[in-house]
Amino acid sequence: MKNRLYITLLLASTFMLNSCSDWFDISPKTDVKAEELFETENGFMSSLAGVYILMTGSDVYGGELSYNLIEQLVQMYDYIPDGAGGDRTAIYNYTTTTGGGYNTKGRMANIWLSSYNIIANANNLLKWLDVKGEEVILDDNTRNMLRGEALAIRAYMHFDLLRCWGPVNYAANEEVRETKCIPYRMVTDDSKQPLLSASKVVEYILSDLEHAKKCLSYESDLDLSSNVTKDRRFRFNYHAINAFMARVYNYMGASELARNCALDVIENCGLELKSGNDNDPMLFDEVICGVNIYNMIYSMSTYFEAGDKIQNKYYISYQTMNRLFEFVGAESSDMRTKSAAFTRDSGKEMAITRKYTKNENEVMPLIRLPEMYYIVAESYEVGDDASDYINIVRNKRGISSVEDIYCATYEDCIKALNSEYRKEFYAEGQYFYFLKAHGATGPLVHFPEVALGEENFIFPLPDNEKEYGWVEDESTDETQSPETDTENGDTVVDDANQE
Repeated sequence: MKNRLYITLLLASTFMLNSCSDWFDISPKTDVKAEELFETENGFMSSLAGVYILMTGSDVYGGELSYNLIEQLVQMYDYIPDGAGGDRTAIYNYTTTTGGGYNTKGRMANIWLSSYNIIANANNLLKWLDVKGEEVILDDNTRNMLRGEALAIRAYMHFDLLRCWGPVNYAANEEVRETKCIPYRMVTDDSKQPLLSASKVVEYILSDLEHAKKCLSYESDLDLSSNVTKDRRFRFNYHAINAFMARVYNYMGASELARNCALDVIENCGLELKSGNDNDPMLFDEVICGVNIYNMIYSMSTYFEAGDKIQNKYYISYQTMNRLFEFVGAESSDMRTKSAAFTRDSGKEMAITRKYTKNENEVMPLIRLPEMYYIVAESYEVGDDASDYINIVRNKRGISSVEDIYCATYEDCIKALNSEYRKEFYAEGQYFYFLKAHGATGPLVHFPEVALGEENFIFPLPDNEKEYGWVEDESTDETQSPETDTENGDTVVDDANQE
């Protein structure tokens, strides 16, 4: 017998780690039959909104891939609430689910499952755009917006999966590019798909982004600084896709392409670097693309609320702050360390970020403007151009031009960017990727007693994915397409393939 596959409209139900078919184990109480959902334009819009909401889940950008696991792995906090007795090394136990109390292996498996669930929902929207899009959505731009954003989401999720499960130092080491790491799913069913080489995954990511960019080209002159277009910053708008392409090209080591995309964003998106953060530690006015976390302050209080129990939150000690932000004493000229950015407890000598406790827009950033300056700097590698783009951000953050850095060598550039990434994107989840992309293994500056090796930067495949989810032969990769019921366009899942 066969079951019809339906899409999750808003919130994913609980997914059990039994097999890849579990991406589609959806509670009937929250489902709308696909043929009914996609009868109207509002149905298509609701489907896209649902995909964005899935991205705010605690296993992805509402937790593990922003302030949680991905930051713990690069030792951003002095205390990890779910840890065991302050043993920092226990979090690197990727082989057992108990793992010193952190359950790192299980958490990584949940990231994988939730990410592919988001991808499956984006793919389902794309399929129905092919089936009924022109019939239901009469406006070309609306139809293109839906397709462009769904493609961008699919690419974004696959890229972060690649950055977690893929090789270290992709740009500088040609050999690792052929390492098989993740599937690139373009189907809505539960068919097994092959693990692809990192280079093949990158190829598909760029293909999706090129298509998405064309779909959204009608808003290439969009001014993201306008209050009228504010909501577009909570979606993959044209400039966000360009910024994402800059990130991918930078990952590849394609310097000129990365620079061109990043400069296009800097010059045309309408946003500017801010020189103050008193009312907005997260700097929403620099967010090119982010997701909205409903009731953020309440949900984040478990981890970031200051007060009597600060020692049980994600705090950093004054000593760690000095190491992270490179200053000595109680204050610095860098606005990223001032009281607007951190709440401090002088008695306990602890500090905690305010990015999630004072965030009126409830935004979790996916891409922010300063990254574009860092990408341009890295693309130049040495000299005035590389140095200038780093110093532009430093000066905006309050650091005097007297303290400007100069990149005489590529190593100088990476050293400076290393420092800036960890300061600028503290508790946002980007520093792990920077270290991995540059092969920066060894002791970290702030916790030198724990040395990281390449194995710490490559997530292990989930056990159930190895058993059920992929095939050795890449031949299926070229023929990925939904199996469709000719009567009404429903994607069909065969019970025999399910566990």
